Amino acid sequence: MRLPCPLADFAPTIILKAKDFATEITIFNTRENNLSSEGAISREHVTNNQAVRNTLLERGIRPESLSPAEDVKKVERRLASEQKKSMKNPEKLDNE
Repeated sequence: MRLPCPLADFAPTIILKAKDFATEITIFNTRENNLSSEGAISREHVTNNQAVRNTLLERGIRPESLSPAEDVKKVERRLASEQKKSMKNPEKLDNE
């Protein structure tokens, strides 16, 4: 049975950065406004995620319409395989 992959393995970079930005705004505002209850912090985070989403939409970026990025694990396996192959058959240096 294959376990589901984390969203970060497939999400386009812009979505990961947007989520990170919304989180950083939440952290900043939580400290700045002395938010301490889970409910207040949660509402702040939802508001920030909505604001960042609206910004993306205003700039013509619709997150749910973006193609998934290539699976990070597949890329890692491919790079490891290519590196392994290159170590088995290193190119000879020209002595000219």
